Amino acid sequence: MDAPLYNAEILRLAASIPHAGRLTAPQASAQRSSPICGSRVTVDLALDAEGRVSAFGQEVRACALGQASASILGRHILGETAQSLAEARDLLKGWLKGEGDLPAPLAERFPELALLHPARAHPGRHPSILLAFEASAAAAAEATQPVAV
Repeated sequence: MDAPLYNAEILRLAASIPHAGRLTAPQASAQRSSPICGSRVTVDLALDAEGRVSAFGQEVRACALGQASASILGRHILGETAQSLAEARDLLKGWLKGEGDLPAPLAERFPELALLHPARAHPGRHPSILLAFEASAAAAAEATQPVAV
């Protein structure tokens, strides 16, 4: 029997999103939206001298799966880099499309993503699940760009 798309753990994650709210002075911000369902995630972040996320805020207007994904990201984002976030985004996208088991780098850094396994069979849900990862990777990449003077 297939696992339900929504379960108590997904709903628990959706109800407890870490780093909720915008930062007052972010180094970079990004917003991503899903045209399919209208979900939207806006993230703010700052990187430390080593290029690791040191401050993070997110505003999430999404379905339960998008909220759960943002919650998972928020629990583990501090210490990530622009490169590691881009890798996580790409691995998550591939995994949702059905490319094997949850990749080891995701399982190690974002273990709760395994709870989203039932959503793999629902491609219409994938854009919402990816929003927080896409926005965070974009903001981190922006933050690593040299400042124009």
